[in-house]
Amino acid sequence: MSAPTTKKPTVTEREARQVAEAAREQDWRKPSFAKELFLGRFRLDLIHPHPLPADEDVRRGEEFLARLREFCETKIDSARIEREARIPDEVVTGLKEIGALGMKIDTKYGGLGLTQVYYNKALALVGSANPAVGALLSAHQSIGVPQPLKIFGTQEQKDAFLPRCARTDISAFLLTEPDVGSDPARLATTAVRDGDDYVLDGVKLWTTNGVVADLLVVMARVPKSEDGKGGITAFVVEADSAGVTVENRNAFMGLRGIENGVTRFHQVRVPAANRIGPEGAGLKIALTTLNTGRLSLPAMCVGAGKWCLKIAREWSAVREQWGKPVALHEAVGSKISFIAATTFALEAVVDLSSQMADESRNDIRIEAALAKLYGSEMGCLMADELVQIRGGRGFETAESLAARGERAVPAEQLLRDLRINRIFEGSTEIMHLLIAREAVDAHLSVAGDLIDPDKSLQDKAKAGANAGVFYAKWLPKLVAGPGQLPTSYADFKHGVDLSPHLRYVERHARKLARSTFYAMSRWQGRMETKQGFLGRIVDIGAELFAMSAACVRAELLRSQGDHGREAYQLADAFCRQARVRVDELFTRLWSNTDDLDRKVVKGVLGGSYEWLERGIVDPSGEGPWIADATPGPATRENVRRPFK
Repeated sequence: MSAPTTKKPTVTEREARQVAEAAREQDWRKPSFAKELFLGRFRLDLIHPHPLPADEDVRRGEEFLARLREFCETKIDSARIEREARIPDEVVTGLKEIGALGMKIDTKYGGLGLTQVYYNKALALVGSANPAVGALLSAHQSIGVPQPLKIFGTQEQKDAFLPRCARTDISAFLLTEPDVGSDPARLATTAVRDGDDYVLDGVKLWTTNGVVADLLVVMARVPKSEDGKGGITAFVVEADSAGVTVENRNAFMGLRGIENGVTRFHQVRVPAANRIGPEGAGLKIALTTLNTGRLSLPAMCVGAGKWCLKIAREWSAVREQWGKPVALHEAVGSKISFIAATTFALEAVVDLSSQMADESRNDIRIEAALAKLYGSEMGCLMADELVQIRGGRGFETAESLAARGERAVPAEQLLRDLRINRIFEGSTEIMHLLIAREAVDAHLSVAGDLIDPDKSLQDKAKAGANAGVFYAKWLPKLVAGPGQLPTSYADFKHGVDLSPHLRYVERHARKLARSTFYAMSRWQGRMETKQGFLGRIVDIGAELFAMSAACVRAELLRSQGDHGREAYQLADAFCRQARVRVDELFTRLWSNTDDLDRKVVKGVLGGSYEWLERGIVDPSGEGPWIADATPGPATRENVRRPFK
């Protein structure tokens, strides 16, 4: 066995892109509403009529939600978790007893076998009780051991680990390192084959659940050998293995009860039988796991939006200003309308994406990514607006409010807790790039070789011919469509008329596709550097997707006689608000300060504006910007604390 390397991989920008490209799913075997939307094709038939769960799935899901609600109301003391910065052992024990660890695990392994729809409803519920408890359950099931084993595990692995995950064992997912975030090509943790084992060496950062976990999914780099192709590979690792040390439990501005740490591996022996999939498949496994796993975060943002609406409604009816409730003042009322409409739309996005995931008829990789992006951004905005509606009380802690005799409303805590969602499981900036890559996939498939500097003239000529055929058929279809016919989508008119919004989506989907094509023609190989433009393209797509989901959900509720009139009103309000944002985003595609911003950034990094930093005191402590993560034995105490 060779010694572990202590040198971090040196990776060029091109090599990093190649690693990321190799990890993504290359083919589209199923239709995708969002993919078609970015291509200018509004395929309403893919989402309407709204897909529905089976009656048996509903029965089992509702029964569990009832048990979970009782548990949340009687056993979870959110104020205590915030105060002590820990989830009490008895809470986790109780969650195990009601089966919450196995919500997504098949019943044959001891789990509850809930659908994605009801799993997300459960996360929204428990996350409203305390977001740290929601994060524990989500990290365990959405990205921890159960999900990758469900998709990629062998039968032996499923038999060995899934029953444990369903009832007793907490799991965690370990990818990030002190100097490696969204660029996994530079992964430094190694796994060297030694007989029937692999030997792991390295350090992992921000290991959610890592402090308390019993089982870990670890991503490590396997050196290429005669017997294996090597590459980034996934392993199931027992957290109490010799050489595994939790060196620190991290503390954050929010989610104070979260058990997130730094984990060191030193000569940790892992049976080859614990490898998930073949060598080199680790990133593909991680990305595929996240395709549906990302839905857990927007699900909890839905729960947060519902709570924001409840508090805003109750508070704004009681608090008076200038002779009438503050809700009746337009400045406050517009914020309440935003919270109500956005909560409705976000729930529509999550439920629709979840039901499509359950049915497996559609490829939802873009829909799930859009839900995560949109939910995390809108969740933060709703929480911020609630703090503003509450005024000084919004900035005051719940404990302080209670101490002086008022209702303990943790608005500021929610704002702190939700802020991480814009970073968790792919930051907003990374999500923009990930979704943009999928959105332009059809273009790159036919014309990618044209802008690839490494391709031969023969390859470019062939790509040019293929592109000509594709665009000759595609571009004319972007000129006109149903969105220009006043009678289109007439079945969405019931008192309130939602058909104009769907016509708007259809027209602007075509406009979005034309804008993308124009940008690719203009910038060609430099397109990937235009991150501001790509981000706006994705944000427009997210708004159009949310508008579509809101309208479809409103029609579903109307057809079921379930608050249909009110649902139509909320969908109408949301679509009108979204249209304002979409129009602004289209303007900013071509009218922005991106070029000037790049010049300013170069000046900042070059020291041209250091004079602007004078007149302050920097309260930062001493120490390196990035902690040393050189492989080797642990020098710090193991602070691992499994739940009792």
